[in-house]
Amino acid sequence: MITDLFDLRDVRNIDLPRHVRADGEVVVAENGACVPFVIARMFTVSASLGARRGEHAHRLCVQFMICVHGLIDIVCDDGRNQRSFTLDRRNVALLVPPTIWNTVLFRQPDSILVVLCDRPYEESDYIRDYAEFLSFRESART
Repeated sequence: MITDLFDLRDVRNIDLPRHVRADGEVVVAENGACVPFVIARMFTVSASLGARRGEHAHRLCVQFMICVHGLIDIVCDDGRNQRSFTLDRRNVALLVPPTIWNTVLFRQPDSILVVLCDRPYEESDYIRDYAEFLSFRESART
């Protein structure tokens, strides 16, 4: 069961250290320093231009999202309000706590999203139906 019910104030961008040289750059995401949890899982998502991915919330899992190529909008929803975050720089991540619905929108061809998580994949952690999400949020408030 969840211990906290998060809202949009808890969703935030995190600037990652970026080391630029004449021959390229290195962007770093380390446990503790930038990523506020121990990384248990990493996956990438790519999709065609205009695709919608995500469209779910987690009961417990925290996500740390980085667009490493292209432009991606992430619409976050706490059941009462929505806010869109644009990821278009490799050194800016979006921290999405549990209990926040997110929809990932691919705005440029060949965009790639890297997602770091604090938990391994657990199907039971997902809320994939929006009406169920709203009910979950309401029951957690009472």
